Amino acid sequence: MSLPVSVSAWLLVLLCAVSGAYCLGRVRRAGGAAAGEAVMGFGMALMAVPLGHGDGWRATALALVFCATALHAVWLLRQGAHHAHHLVGALTMVYMAVTAGYGAGSGHGGGLPLLTGVLLLYYAGYVVLGGARLITAGTTSGTTVHHPAGAGTSGSTGPTGPTGSAELTRACRLAMGMGMLAMLLAM
Repeated sequence: MSLPVSVSAWLLVLLCAVSGAYCLGRVRRAGGAAAGEAVMGFGMALMAVPLGHGDGWRATALALVFCATALHAVWLLRQGAHHAHHLVGALTMVYMAVTAGYGAGSGHGGGLPLLTGVLLLYYAGYVVLGGARLITAGTTSGTTVHHPAGAGTSGSTGPTGPTGSAELTRACRLAMGMGMLAMLLAM
């Protein structure tokens, strides 16, 4: 049994908003990367709201916000290539906002098939890899886990310490990746 489109859209809105709120709470500990993820989560939630006709202002506003987020991601690239995903995410959101603003119907146009296909492959891979990492992270509960320097957590035992927080962060990133994949599929 499949959910009606409006229920699915509202679930996506809720999932992205909760992920954005969690990332916003992490800003003090994790800095710029968490801030970018919070903007992405809230932006994805706003973009997924099924408004119907007359929402062209929303596409323009979101495109501008995500252009600024892309510039922030470029700034984060100074700290390492692992921030490239934030840049891809921000540019994907710019692409979807522009496509939604100039597309026909209820806000989602077709976009460029080749670019949309490449982005679908990227996010499908991201979701599969993120899911695999989350599963393997769950098998380390109760043992000492050593994170690389700068990973935002220190060695810990058990799921209630920083390791549990790292797993929740991975789950939020996975949720946003699935949300991005769902929005790309809806184009």
